[in-house]
Amino acid sequence: MGTHLPSTEFDGTAVDDQREADAEAVMGDPSAQMVQLLGPDGKLGADPVFSGYADRLTPEDLRGLYADMAAIRRFDIEATALQRQGQLALWVPLTGQEAAQIGSGRASQPQDYIFPTYREHGVALTRNVDLAELLRQFRGVSNGGWNPKETNFHLYTLVLAAQTLHAVGYAMGIQRDQKLAAGKEPDAAVIAYFGDGASSEGDVHESMVFASSYNAPVVFFCQNNHWAISVPTNVQTRVPLSNRAKGYGFPGIRVDGNDVIAVHAVTEWALEHARQGKGPVLIEAFTYRVGAHTTADDPTKYRHSDEEDAWRAKDPLSRLEKYLRAEGMADDAFFAKVKADGDELAAYVRRTAHDLENPDIRSAFANVYAGAHPLVAEELAWFEEYTAGFAGDDEAPAQHDAAAKAGH
Repeated sequence: MGTHLPSTEFDGTAVDDQREADAEAVMGDPSAQMVQLLGPDGKLGADPVFSGYADRLTPEDLRGLYADMAAIRRFDIEATALQRQGQLALWVPLTGQEAAQIGSGRASQPQDYIFPTYREHGVALTRNVDLAELLRQFRGVSNGGWNPKETNFHLYTLVLAAQTLHAVGYAMGIQRDQKLAAGKEPDAAVIAYFGDGASSEGDVHESMVFASSYNAPVVFFCQNNHWAISVPTNVQTRVPLSNRAKGYGFPGIRVDGNDVIAVHAVTEWALEHARQGKGPVLIEAFTYRVGAHTTADDPTKYRHSDEEDAWRAKDPLSRLEKYLRAEGMADDAFFAKVKADGDELAAYVRRTAHDLENPDIRSAFANVYAGAHPLVAEELAWFEEYTAGFAGDDEAPAQHDAAAKAGH
């Protein structure tokens, strides 16, 4: 009896062709323009696939999207000010990316699990994370600040693209759990956020290979904000990032990341696609980082102000405000309340930041290993002896000031 050796050149081509056809049915022409429903002029357009999803949004939903975007922008401004005043060691601004984050976050369901990078403050808001808790990590008093099990919103990941691997592994896990549960719980999907710079990391490639191979229920959400710190997107890639999905055999969609309605619609479709067992999706939210990469960055060193001005004209908040006002869905009273709520949030965040207590440094030594370790104990003893040498230094300045005043 002969042995059949599979041919990598011919076997399975029907399956491969079908996958490519399915992907192209959604993606369409790779050179086609991105999905946009709400333009910078505040007028709502139409899309043959995604308008149906946009129609599900009620006037209350739309007002909520605006309120969320305004709240997270006010929070971002306050957090930046806190860093400049020495209350935070670092801050990662998101201004300009509010629609990409709020639209996608609000499209998720409670059972979905989200893996952020370090800039997804808006997504955190949609998952009911206390925004003041985000400041703990940036003040250096916590490794996280919130419990992911309570919100299905994972801790921030500072290592570029590492969370994409975690996300696919988690998606493969819930995929197997859901098969065992046999419909007893609502199906869930995973969203993995990353930036255009992180898309050049090997972790993203490996994640997409595994996600495609195992048909994992994961949505890759790339916020293309045009700048990987000082490296522009056109150096990162020669084609739209969404086109990369075709190489892995799943749909890739480029959406106007400053159009919160389109982002919500595209993400809702993608999550439904993943939950239904149809596999992963790549979304490229075409947006712009208006401010600095972090508060340690100076964008004037690598880009022109006229570029920033051009993108400010595409502001996600102003275009939704135009639409809400034109359609009679919101008035001056609504926008005044949104502003007041934002100021109240900022005041709360400021109070919380000032009240944060520094942790006992001994906890850092205690958390190295699960149990006691002689080397760690030795290092702790040295540290305590070293710090004891500074005892009484706090009194010296006060005594010096008193002596100086007495001299006058």
